[in-house]
Amino acid sequence: MNKAAKRNVLGFATGASVLAVALFSTPLWGQAVETPVAPIQTTGGMLAGKVLDSGVKAWFGVPFAKPPVQELRWQPPQPMTWKGVWNADRKMPECMQVLRPHNINHYFGEEATSENCLYMNIWSPGDSHAGSNLPVIVFIYGGGGTIGSSGIALYGGEPIAKSGKAVFVNFNYRVGILGFMAHPALTREQGGHSGNYAYLDQNAALRWIHDNIAKFGGDPHKVLIMGQSAGAGSVTAQIFSPLSKGLFSSAVMSSGCNWDNNPAPLTDGEKTGLEIQQRLGASDLEAMRQVPADKILALQAESQVGNHNPGIRTGAVMDGYFTTEPKAQMLASHAASDVPIIASFNHEDLDAGSPLVRAKTVAEYKQVAQELYGENAPEFLKLFPVSTDSDIRTVGIDAARDADLEAHARSCARQQSGFNKSSAYIDTFTRKPSFEPGVKIADMDPATAGAYHTADIPFWFGTMDVFNMFRKTRAWNSWDRTLSADMMASLIAFADTGNPNTAEVKWPAWSPKNEQKIIFGDTIHAVKLDTARMDWLKAHPAKIVARFPDNRPGPRD
Repeated sequence: MNKAAKRNVLGFATGASVLAVALFSTPLWGQAVETPVAPIQTTGGMLAGKVLDSGVKAWFGVPFAKPPVQELRWQPPQPMTWKGVWNADRKMPECMQVLRPHNINHYFGEEATSENCLYMNIWSPGDSHAGSNLPVIVFIYGGGGTIGSSGIALYGGEPIAKSGKAVFVNFNYRVGILGFMAHPALTREQGGHSGNYAYLDQNAALRWIHDNIAKFGGDPHKVLIMGQSAGAGSVTAQIFSPLSKGLFSSAVMSSGCNWDNNPAPLTDGEKTGLEIQQRLGASDLEAMRQVPADKILALQAESQVGNHNPGIRTGAVMDGYFTTEPKAQMLASHAASDVPIIASFNHEDLDAGSPLVRAKTVAEYKQVAQELYGENAPEFLKLFPVSTDSDIRTVGIDAARDADLEAHARSCARQQSGFNKSSAYIDTFTRKPSFEPGVKIADMDPATAGAYHTADIPFWFGTMDVFNMFRKTRAWNSWDRTLSADMMASLIAFADTGNPNTAEVKWPAWSPKNEQKIIFGDTIHAVKLDTARMDWLKAHPAKIVARFPDNRPGPRD
């Protein structure tokens, strides 16, 4: 084969097939492919990847659905096929969302942003091949349902693939109004349902992974789905959707697991859709599909990454298609996916925004307790006492966590035990990041940050060094790296067997008679849940003032 012919096979030369690729895959920046991976036949078409400097094989920007633009805006994702060879050599744009200030904790470089965003990234060990049957870890980003990207360096899969023991996949899904809007006209157009496009995108990606991952060295019967924050909510949505049953074998919900809430009725979502139409000044659905995406984004409620727009909020709905029944009903009828789960949360998670934590003095703490618990405040103060002002933050976070993220994790484990056959595991990540001395970060105070919301993710994935991409914000030490290696090995074991135990991590499964969790912190050890305090908090729910503000401190995705 001459050089010109070889280049055509790899898709680098000009021609109709390469032009078709270029039309749908505008790169974030120019990038030469020095070591290509031979094309693989997928359900969409031939796909070529590349070998990274680490030896890991990667396929970046793999289309799993048609671009959701023009008449496909606010439509369920459609299968994507192409002719020739698709060069999956660079990451693709994030879905439409606000951009990030450059001095916040989660800024890892500017990303292109587009409605044409339904792409995934795959990392596989260098010696993997079809038939390797490695476990697969699939990550679903968080961000409150309005921001997030598979291109964020924090969510990269190279370290896990470099271990040689697993394949890693992440993908984009539509967010905000473009990802969740329901509307009466859409309901008529789509046979009685609308909304939940974000979840349908995720389902389409999982189905693509199920149908194709074996050719990338993965085992379609050993697929772990993991999500953080709103991504954890997405994992929950997939567990309780009949459309996703059989597409994964285990699930991790980080910050946090909540099986108690149900989506709003479809009619409520449709009312919000009509309000969006009115604010856009659009005469009908066709006109709405002609509105530039930035004008839609400007209507959207946003309180993250430096934004404070009180606009319109959209979310999941009970559409009768992706989400068909309340969770309790699905558990009772065994219609939900019965897979092993991990319910995970951090020590200073979103609970750090509790009004108890914001108290400055002992007297103020007691006043807040009175406002929250009324006549039950004295008993609360016996369970969560403070004697000095310096006690407030620690005790307040414990109280808020016991009532919120830890309570929900325990509830998930109880429901898993009561209705399913698979095991449930709980963990708390408590390791305070090793910040560079004197570093300033706009959306967090390193002096008080602790194990903040998302602080666990770089430890699970081994992506800790991305925080030093542009400026040094972290001074990781040997224990940080040991802890990360042990957590990563436990995650891979869970993907492989449904059991996260390893030689270094002795993780007891939760049971009604043995309510334990594991701590990932300055050591790795198991502890019993403080069920007495949790039971009291459940029996004495705080008054409405306990609700946390939308702009809770710290990074949100």
